[in-house]
Amino acid sequence: MALPLLQYKPSSQNQRVKSFGKADLDEETPYIYRIEDVSSYTDMENIIWAGYRQVFSEHEILSFNRQKNLESQLKNGSLTVRDFIRGLAKSEAFYRLVVSVNNNYRLVDISLRRLLGRSSYNKEEEIAWSIKIATLGWGGFVDALIDSEEYTSAFGENTVPYQRKRMEGRPHNLVTPRYGEDFQEREGTVQTDWRFTLDKYYSSKSKERRLAEGDPRKYADMAASLDASGNYAQKVSAFDLDYLSLVPSRGRR
Repeated sequence: MALPLLQYKPSSQNQRVKSFGKADLDEETPYIYRIEDVSSYTDMENIIWAGYRQVFSEHEILSFNRQKNLESQLKNGSLTVRDFIRGLAKSEAFYRLVVSVNNNYRLVDISLRRLLGRSSYNKEEEIAWSIKIATLGWGGFVDALIDSEEYTSAFGENTVPYQRKRMEGRPHNLVTPRYGEDFQEREGTVQTDWRFTLDKYYSSKSKERRLAEGDPRKYADMAASLDASGNYAQKVSAFDLDYLSLVPSRGRR
């Protein structure tokens, strides 16, 4: 028996405020892609790519992430936009890129941004939906979001999800999934941060480490750091030597 979604009090966000009409429109207002507006092959292609941009995020749209079976079904009318988005979110590519590299709390926030067009209201909502992931699995969680009343009222069957209302950081679905704190701790920031990459390959110390053993350049800095003052050979006269004390004598006890 599936656990019911925990009750939480939504925080006030822009998408919960009633539209102010033209006052809500500006140069950042997203274009809304609907099946009803399709009149050509190009329009259908635009809807498909809008779906990829929303679900996969722009920096993850690569040819090997395409789901051509879903695209074909959408084009021939056997699949609604809602189910196309559902299929993209449940795809192996999305699981590999987003799901497998995040904890459930951050995964909830990313999913709400990409599937419902808004950020999570608060930590309570993240906890409530993370329990859904734990009990229903990833596929069940996606179904719960896309079949929710909120998704239906906002996007229906034939509209590609988009960021609702003007909010800081548009488009806010462009979240790099592999930069969660837990991922950085597990993998190490050296492998993911460009500053460490520069230091690793271009710093003087890294260049020195790549030199072959025995190369004089590898020890140039060490030699230069030595203080040779006072270590020169001392001038000693033979008249200053006490031979009697230096040469051992058999008769001496």
